[in-house]
Amino acid sequence: MEIEGGCYCGELRYKAEGDPLFKGQCHCRECQYISGGYPNVVMGMSEAGFAYTTGSAKAYRRADLENPVTREFCEKCGTHILTKAPGLPGGVLIKVGTFDDPAVYGSPQMAIFTADKQCFHTVPEGVAAFEGAPG
Repeated sequence: MEIEGGCYCGELRYKAEGDPLFKGQCHCRECQYISGGYPNVVMGMSEAGFAYTTGSAKAYRRADLENPVTREFCEKCGTHILTKAPGLPGGVLIKVGTFDDPAVYGSPQMAIFTADKQCFHTVPEGVAAFEGAPG
């Protein structure tokens, strides 16, 4: 699979190649901040198959957390492109909304961190749900 995408203003572009590691919804409180209130919809891909093709991302990691994720985004328009999580070494979580063709996502295989799920969040029927990180 080959996915291309980028930010809202077009200054930052990427390509991701390989088979998806997983497709999911993340309901954690941190993702709710990033998404504006809803879960983040992500596709896990191999970091080795991911590259920025235009521009370079700005990275942010909270200093007050023990094992923070690193979030990469466009410095110009603020579009959040991906997350690198300590619990997913060698992988990146790409935000589906940044895909040129978000339809390639299909549907989630899992919903994670549902312990933080809000009453207005939905998990599709039949999708595995985990209160925290799976496994």
